[in-house]
Amino acid sequence: MKVFKFGGASVNSTERIQQVGAILKSYHGEQLLIVISAMGKTTNALEKVVEAFYDNKKEEALQLFEAIKQSHLTMAKYLLVKTYNSALEQLSNFFTEVEWLLHDKPVQGFDYYYDQVVCIGELLSTVIVSAYLNETGFNNHWIDVRDIIRTDDNFRDANIDWFYSRNKAENVVLPLLKEHNVIVTQGFIGSTDENESTTLGREGSDYTAAVFANLLNAEGQYIWKDVEGVMNADPKLFPDAQLMRELNYDEVIEMAYYGAQVIHPKTIKPLQNKGIPLYVKCFLDKDLPGTVIHNKHLKGLPPIIVLKENQALIQLHSKDFSFVGEKPVADLYQLLADTRIKPNLMQTGAVTIQVCLDNQPEKMEKLALAAASIFEVQVEKGLTLLTIRHYTEELLQKMIAGKTVELMQQTPDTVQVVMK
Repeated sequence: MKVFKFGGASVNSTERIQQVGAILKSYHGEQLLIVISAMGKTTNALEKVVEAFYDNKKEEALQLFEAIKQSHLTMAKYLLVKTYNSALEQLSNFFTEVEWLLHDKPVQGFDYYYDQVVCIGELLSTVIVSAYLNETGFNNHWIDVRDIIRTDDNFRDANIDWFYSRNKAENVVLPLLKEHNVIVTQGFIGSTDENESTTLGREGSDYTAAVFANLLNAEGQYIWKDVEGVMNADPKLFPDAQLMRELNYDEVIEMAYYGAQVIHPKTIKPLQNKGIPLYVKCFLDKDLPGTVIHNKHLKGLPPIIVLKENQALIQLHSKDFSFVGEKPVADLYQLLADTRIKPNLMQTGAVTIQVCLDNQPEKMEKLALAAASIFEVQVEKGLTLLTIRHYTEELLQKMIAGKTVELMQQTPDTVQVVMK
């Protein structure tokens, strides 16, 4: 039994959905659980809907959502004939789920509404793809992942209730796999014990697939992307980026930690716990070898480059020039936890702490205000965080040439530079 995951780029056009169908037909007769993301930039579009709704711009929110509705209906009309009416009924139910919410006024936190609206993207895409596959003879059974994956109510970064979810996987999903052989479901989302939708963090569909691979004891997890496999740098930024045919779990966790977008940071642990290999394959050419990620020791990896734009550097200075000791640092970590901010880089001096993080204005403002009671606070925005694993001094100097270095940290394996 295999778990497949197709990202948003794999299903952002009729041609690409047809390509997904062609890939799946080459696995005809195998047991597959297929996890599918929202189409293209749907998640970004739904985020704008939530922002308008939360700013009490109801009409704007409804107009933005109407555009999302129409794009999905158009996709369904192009792809479906026999299954169109049943798919339309499902789609309409999900449209209504969001529209009812948008006609209310926000009375809860932003993150709660984010999850209730943004989760719809995956539900819409899977309805259309499942119907298309059935129409073309690749029979499958669609399920709502919110009925399987139970989480807490930590909205936008929910934690999975493994005991409940395992029970559901064994008693619901496995029997359905035996009956239908192929299941199509959603990534990125789950639900609380009060049936409120939750999300698992951006790019969480990879994680969902890994969770299912773990719960169902899959022989392998396959992530289908629009690249050859895992590259040592973003090929859009670095045309000479190299394909890495093999990686191990530890290296991928390091890459994810530093911000590489290939694999979601949480994805590896459920696979590593059961020794399940992860294959990153190219959906544009299924015959390319791709990358396999396993538990073996590897040597001679090329330098791995990760660039994170839109970074901010918060400089915290003790108010009375006393040493930044255990108590201020502990207070800072508590503030970061309270504001749900994950620092990308921290450096502590005698009287200063520097923190590099993603520039999320709402969270940044909360952190800066809270930190001002303990420290003098300065914020610099518009920065870039460069990380190079297995770096050479020559490559480092080439990457920072002409830049102003604001902060640098080095170990024998990894260098990180905050620069502008």
